Amino acid sequence: MNRNNTYVSKLLWALIALLSFCTACADSPVTTQAEFKDAVKAASPGDTITMANGVWEDFEMVFTGSGTADKPITLTAETKGEVIISGVSNLRIAGEHLVVRDLVFRDGYTPTNEVISFRRTKAHLANHSRVTEVVIDHFNNPERNETDFWVMMYGQHNRFDHNHLEGKSNSGVTMAVRLNSEDSQNNHHRIDHNYFGPRPVLGSNGGETLRIGTSKYSLTNSFTVVENNYFDRCDGEVEIISNKSGKNIFRGNVFFESRGTLTLRHGNDNLIENNVFLGNGVDHTGGIRLINKRQTIRNNYLSGLKGYRFGGALVVMNGVPNSPINRYHQVEDSVIQNNTIIDSDHIELAAGSDDERSAVPLTTKVENNLIVNSTEVDSIAVHDDISGITFKGNVVDGVAKLPSETGLERKAIKLEKHSNGLFYPSGDPVTDAGVSRSFKVLQRDETGPAWYPKPGYAGRFDGGKVMQAEPGADQLYAALRGASAGDVIELQPGAYQEPRTLAIDFPVTIRGLSDGKSRPMVRFERTALFEIRDGGSLRLEGLDIDGSVAPDAYGNAVIRTSRYSMLGNYEVQVADVRVSNLNTNHSFNFLKVSRSTFADQIDIRNSEFADVSGHIIALEREIDDLGIYNGEYVQIQDSTFKNIAGAVANLYRGGTDESTFGPHFLLSGSSLDNVGHGKRNKTKASVYLLGVQVATLDGNTFRNSRPVRIVETVGEPVTTVRDNVYEATDAAVIGPIARN
Repeated sequence: MNRNNTYVSKLLWALIALLSFCTACADSPVTTQAEFKDAVKAASPGDTITMANGVWEDFEMVFTGSGTADKPITLTAETKGEVIISGVSNLRIAGEHLVVRDLVFRDGYTPTNEVISFRRTKAHLANHSRVTEVVIDHFNNPERNETDFWVMMYGQHNRFDHNHLEGKSNSGVTMAVRLNSEDSQNNHHRIDHNYFGPRPVLGSNGGETLRIGTSKYSLTNSFTVVENNYFDRCDGEVEIISNKSGKNIFRGNVFFESRGTLTLRHGNDNLIENNVFLGNGVDHTGGIRLINKRQTIRNNYLSGLKGYRFGGALVVMNGVPNSPINRYHQVEDSVIQNNTIIDSDHIELAAGSDDERSAVPLTTKVENNLIVNSTEVDSIAVHDDISGITFKGNVVDGVAKLPSETGLERKAIKLEKHSNGLFYPSGDPVTDAGVSRSFKVLQRDETGPAWYPKPGYAGRFDGGKVMQAEPGADQLYAALRGASAGDVIELQPGAYQEPRTLAIDFPVTIRGLSDGKSRPMVRFERTALFEIRDGGSLRLEGLDIDGSVAPDAYGNAVIRTSRYSMLGNYEVQVADVRVSNLNTNHSFNFLKVSRSTFADQIDIRNSEFADVSGHIIALEREIDDLGIYNGEYVQIQDSTFKNIAGAVANLYRGGTDESTFGPHFLLSGSSLDNVGHGKRNKTKASVYLLGVQVATLDGNTFRNSRPVRIVETVGEPVTTVRDNVYEATDAAVIGPIARN
């Protein structure tokens, strides 16, 4: 063969190889569900299936195939973030070396247990596969107490990274790793650089953000690595992360203003290191809870945490002797080392000690930790024998009482902010106590897909415009039609009469103006003046509300929630409001709620209520005794109540579950006159609280009223009743009282 022929031959083979490579790595654009299914069937190693921009509705996606390590099969979007999976939809992944990226799940919910599942069937799992830069945003089942999971990892050697999960508000863990078969154990998954956005308080068990394993398989090893993730206001329940397996690593994560703890609930030989917990003084923000054997907790930074009991900054639990697999195994052979704890209210040792949890911690070392409070606090609580814990090289300042005479050295510590944003002792070096100065703190913008915005921090009622409304019929309704989230509607003095119930499906403030002689007076002709629907919250200020023209029907209300399940938590604020004549028939409440609705806060201040045939606040619809309740914070301050047939507050949380923080109740500086004597008031109380976790009644006057009745049930409720005056009224009754 001559030189020219040789050159042509080589060129021809190069072209054939190039064509073969392009054929083997085809890019298949798809515009319909049918085209998607055909492309999946035809996909070979190195292929990419590209979904066209737009909304793909009611699509149960199944992505299967067998790629290779250097030629995975990829499913992606035409443009990052512009492929929206909505309606009744989900995604199942199964096979080898698959990659999913750039999709957004929004405006819908899964018809099955999972939105994204790393398996097609129980026998067909995903391995060596990856989900990256995918968004799941408020993709909730419309029934609040219906359980599902947003992401479920099965198989082995899978990665979930740089994703954005925000706004899960129905029951069920946001993300979980399952070990329910041998093919999903010892899995070596990696969960990294994800943004776990706000998860509101669920008001029941089942609100974890991340769970690794279950109690049934908790003595099995997972080898899952959870690193460099940002947990932003993840408030679902007392466990932000629930670890229920062995040999896992939690490293380099940030927990920002998140209520609850990283909990080593089950499983042994786990490592928690280099994490940052920033509470910023937010109620119930916690750190790390230790249970089980051979756990290592080192080089973690915990600051401004206000949680207590099981939700403290550092909690070392008591166990159950010979514990069944689903209870509390004894703490043994564990190490707590070089952690920094600053301005955090509670460190709990031998926590949960009771007749059942009597197995105290054994052979556990607490070494070289730095504990500093800016003002002296009795922040270390000892609940049982801690002779099995040895202390060495720890440095403390601002702690009233120390749990050991050795291994805890008091020093005057001055803190100084370091270049990484953390605080370290300044001046003379303080031995080796606390976290390393080379600590690198993860930033929020280093997590999730860069192209999807993260939520801000403004309050519900902030950021809107101010609108005006004049007196007359239907004028408030007309103003609401032109309003949007955060707006303020100002009512001029005069009479307003509303012939319809006003739907509130966004946060709005209704504020009355005064001319010095009169204020706005609002009357209503329907069974409720306001109905709060999903997305709604209501603030009332400076109004008079009169129920005298409401229908002659029982069960009316000034404010009621939707009769249907509400996914969004709501808020009601009432300030300087006068309410009267809620008595056209019996059981006329000021606020009446339905099942499967939840209030973050109900706040009444400087207001007056008179002549009411029902309750003022009725949060008692969850009566199945499953630990579910209707509201987190109820606060009544500096208000008066006269001639109220029902209770000023009726709060009910039944059951024995310990996974929630509330309810919380405050009544202070208020006057109750002739309250609770109505024949339909089954509580037989002026204030009835069952299962409330924090209750404070301070500086109130009770005249000719039924007694306050407080039923303490689960957990370690904190009840404070002080400086109240009782005139022709029995003192508060606290104890196991029958409901009827």
